[in-house]
Amino acid sequence: MNIIDESFVEKKAGKKKLLPKIIIAVVIILVICIIGVIIALAYIDNSTLKVYINGAINSKVKDMLVFEGDTIYVPIRDIASYLGYESYNGDYSTKSEEKNKCYIQSEYEIANFVLNSNKIYKLETQEANSEYEYFYSKKPVKSINGKLYISSDGIEQAFNVSFAYNIERQRIYIYTMDNLINSYQNLVLDNNYAKISEEFNDQKAIFEERLVVVDTEEQMGVIDLDGKAVIESKYDKVQYIPQTGDFLAESNGKVGIISKDGAMKVQLMYDSLQLMDRDAGLYVAEREDKYGIIDIKGNTKLYIENEQVGMDISSFEKNDIRNKYILLNSLIPVKRNGFWGLVNTNGQTVVDFKYDGFGYIASSNKDALNLLVIPNYNVIVVKKDNKYGLINTSGQEVLQVIADDIYMTIESNKTYYYFNVLDKRYDAEGWLDLRGVKQVQTQQESNTSNSNTSNNSNITNTNGNETNTSNTADTDVNTTDTNNTDNAGNNGGEIDSNQTE
Repeated sequence: MNIIDESFVEKKAGKKKLLPKIIIAVVIILVICIIGVIIALAYIDNSTLKVYINGAINSKVKDMLVFEGDTIYVPIRDIASYLGYESYNGDYSTKSEEKNKCYIQSEYEIANFVLNSNKIYKLETQEANSEYEYFYSKKPVKSINGKLYISSDGIEQAFNVSFAYNIERQRIYIYTMDNLINSYQNLVLDNNYAKISEEFNDQKAIFEERLVVVDTEEQMGVIDLDGKAVIESKYDKVQYIPQTGDFLAESNGKVGIISKDGAMKVQLMYDSLQLMDRDAGLYVAEREDKYGIIDIKGNTKLYIENEQVGMDISSFEKNDIRNKYILLNSLIPVKRNGFWGLVNTNGQTVVDFKYDGFGYIASSNKDALNLLVIPNYNVIVVKKDNKYGLINTSGQEVLQVIADDIYMTIESNKTYYYFNVLDKRYDAEGWLDLRGVKQVQTQQESNTSNSNTSNNSNITNTNGNETNTSNTADTDVNTTDTNNTDNAGNNGGEIDSNQTE
């Protein structure tokens, strides 16, 4: 073989040796690229927001959310079905179609929302005669593209869920109460308890990292989420109080209050305790068929010597009163020795015990609706000897107890207030204006947005004719000292009963 042939063979052999190296290099580059793409996709995936409900990804709920700064807003009605609730426009009690309100409903409870309000009213529907309770969200309800939205903490309160946002991982985890309760069943059994309380309100204690448990002897207590006893299982009954985070404990027919940390706040010495109001921190205390008021620390505010504290408000549904214990945010109806009076939240008497009752029950006029308060003026209807009057929050009779009727009507979604004296009808709001009783600014959730927007300077008689109150010669109202607010309050704005039509 000559030199040229040998050189050709050597080059050919060199190329054969180089080709595998090139292939290996290309494969390595492809692998690196694939790994890089996988890492990039994983990074993109991890930096993309994902929403989990009870452990499962839910892209539809993710698309609903609105981020404004550090607040996450959620559309109330849109998310309801994903959390086990039905949703409706309007208010639960009035069954309206108002777009500025909505409510959600489950098997056990309802929750009401009102535009621009951060106060969420809830009502348990499984228990007869249950009372409204309320909670606050950090941000008020707002409208976005015609839908009502609430902040994520409001979703937690209203829907009984946990809502956690991991900013670094871009993950939102939502867990319903049922799912959380089920996840701790084994913990309860492993710590020798028979079960978690099946009461709906008791199960809400999970959001305080507490479980109300029942042992094998049917005694009840409370444990934390590690299984450690917080309240020993030695009570006949333990009930969680969602509004305060405390527990009502009962033993041998006596009840008291224990904190979520196991501290005794109110000794077991009462026949019953009923929370009156979350903000006021007051309880109705019963002992031997008598009633009084204590505060959240057990201090007596009103001695246990009364026949009743609070009143039946079921007849005044259209007045949108949600608390039977405290009227107009400050006055507590109390019955003593057969008569009704009013005390303030410190237990001090504001209105003497001299009335037969509070509120007017309509009977003859088919258009008339029952009336307890005129909220725009902070006045309460009082009854004595089948006559009616109005008192303010200071206890003054701004209308003496001489009216035959005091009632409300609703026309074209507006509320009007009237009273009748000697077969003459008067516009109550116009009359109160004339007497110097000032209107008050009310919160939107009180339903007073539908209150009377008519010309309050007119008084309407039973024939439907309007007369201008600025001309005192043409009316039956004594307008003396109408510019003196104190005088109007003390006199109650006397009606000239001697003048007839």
